[in-house]
Amino acid sequence: MEVWEMKTTVIRLLVLPILLFLPLSVHAESHEKKAAKVELADEAKSAILIERDTGKVLYEKNAHEPLPPASMTKIMTMLLVMEAIDEGKLSYDEKVRASEYAASMGGSQIFLEPGEEMTVDELLRGIAIGSANDASVAMAEQIAGSEEAFVEMMNEKAKQLGLKNTHFANATGLPAEHHYSSAYDMAMMARELLKYEDITKYTSKYEDYLRENTDKKFWLVNTNRLVKFYPGVDGLKTGYTAEAKYCLTATAKKNGMRVIAVVFGAPTPKSRNAQITKMLDYAFSQYRTHPVYKRNETVARVNISKGKRSSVEAVTSEPVSVLTKKGQSVEQIEKVIKVKDNVKAPVRKGDELGVLILKQDGKEILHSLIVAKQTVEEASFWDLFKRVFGRFVQAG
Repeated sequence: MEVWEMKTTVIRLLVLPILLFLPLSVHAESHEKKAAKVELADEAKSAILIERDTGKVLYEKNAHEPLPPASMTKIMTMLLVMEAIDEGKLSYDEKVRASEYAASMGGSQIFLEPGEEMTVDELLRGIAIGSANDASVAMAEQIAGSEEAFVEMMNEKAKQLGLKNTHFANATGLPAEHHYSSAYDMAMMARELLKYEDITKYTSKYEDYLRENTDKKFWLVNTNRLVKFYPGVDGLKTGYTAEAKYCLTATAKKNGMRVIAVVFGAPTPKSRNAQITKMLDYAFSQYRTHPVYKRNETVARVNISKGKRSSVEAVTSEPVSVLTKKGQSVEQIEKVIKVKDNVKAPVRKGDELGVLILKQDGKEILHSLIVAKQTVEEASFWDLFKRVFGRFVQAG
């Protein structure tokens, strides 16, 4: 049985004159409830607008309808790449050799040749900016050994995230049976990807080059034109097939608030961009966030038994904020930190150690996982002996 230790403190975020007080609604379970009776995406098959830190849904239209995601699939591909980098399984300068299969991909591509080597950094640029199918498959093979095994990882990750209307058949988004997602699920994938802040260094670039200083220099131009034409947009991924029509998962940050907007099935690129723009304008004109924690901020220390270290820092797994309508003030927020007791080594970086809960007026408004900042390996018999002996000497 898991035992939890509870620490409770009260923090004051803002003390402002209450001009207008409206009830907060940022509980995690409210993600799927409609929050606005406005029409922002009338030409799309489905759409959703969320605030990143809280996951609060600000607008939705047919948000749970399974539809072909086209190249927005690569959001999950990039998520698994960024996870592998974060876990130390990949490095940005690691060389990846393109297989004949990866090089054979059609559609958007960077024209990899069989046996050609590129770094993870270069392939990520190919995926994020150029929507390259060959680069996506090359990365899939590097991480999992084959695209098929990588697709299993994609579907497993979708289950972990609680995505009920998503199933992948490939790493690219090329048309395939049993390959679908929904606007809500895509927003949740994007929310998870954005935990890795380095990703926007790639998705925000409007243009770049591969194979520089060679006679095969390749120009990359971002398929997401909003990174150039809408201030604050720094990602994430477009998509198009004849069946899917024009799709886009976009993210933008302004005045400390980051939002995610998703459109499926727009009739034209112009319509797709116009509807995303309308959603972003709505979010930034109507809402604001009040930051509480950044990602990877230490909130507790957890004791570890039988480890090479006796404790480990517990850090936030994502940015933590409170969302309000503009004109609404936030006064007192109660912060509750619950950490696991009797944690035994080994503990891996990123392992769940507890939960951070925000409350207002006694009601939970948000909860977020806290995780291990470092890996703590299991101590050997000799390590434990030295530790006990040292205590004995000190006591003597």
